[in-house]
Parts: sequence; structure tokens; C-alpha cells
Amino acid sequence: MSRKIPVSAPQNPLQSPFAALQMDGLPEGQEIAPEPAPEKVDTKRHRIVLRKEKAQRGGKTVIVVSQLPTHLSPPELENLLKAARKSLGCGGALNGRELELQGDQASRVRTFFEGQGFLVGGVS
Repeated sequence: MSRKIPVSAPQNPLQSPFAALQMDGLPEGQEIAPEPAPEKVDTKRHRIVLRKEKAQRGGKTVIVVSQLPTHLSPPELENLLKAARKSLGCGGALNGRELELQGDQASRVRTFFEGQGFLVGGVS
């Protein structure tokens, strides 16, 4: 037969399995060194290409940023797109490994990415 636990009586919260452990006589552990900060990637050498597209967009112009460096992960691309949209004041989308920024503002897009440290080719 199984013993029933009375539920009406107050119960102790979960007990720690280490409560009875004696810390006396244990050697000191090694200090854990803090992790070094991740190195900032040098984007100065990386080239991107801008192109202007209008086809299949209902007459609207978009600037497509292509040939982005392959070392940028999808979350980093999302952050780059978010910063570009905020700086340029326009909409945009991530389509595969290409950024699409709404509007015919190639010179502003070029200036933004040059400020981020990229070498920019393509439309002016």
C-alpha cells in the first residue's frame, strides 16, 4: 500500500540536497577568469554592392544591398537592417542574404554603409 501525503497540513518547500554538506576542510577552487570580449569584426575590407530595382514592385523603387559578407549571421543582418531602416527613415526587408530598402535613396544608403565601414559599389 502507498502512503498518502496529507495535503491539508503545511508542507516544507523543496529541500536543498546540499543543505547538510559541510564546507569545512574543502580546498579553495580555482578562480574563473572572465571571458574576453568578442573581437570586433573589421568590416573595412568587406565590399557590398547596391542595385536599384523596380520590377515586380508595382512601380516602387527599392535599393537592394547584395554580396554581404558571409561571416555575418542572420541575427547580425537583422540588426544591420534595423539600424539602416532607423537611420534612413524607410522600410526594408531581409530577403535571403540581401537587404531591401524602400525608396530611391541610393546616395543615402551608400553613405550609411560607408559609415558602417563597408566598401560600397554599385549605383550612386
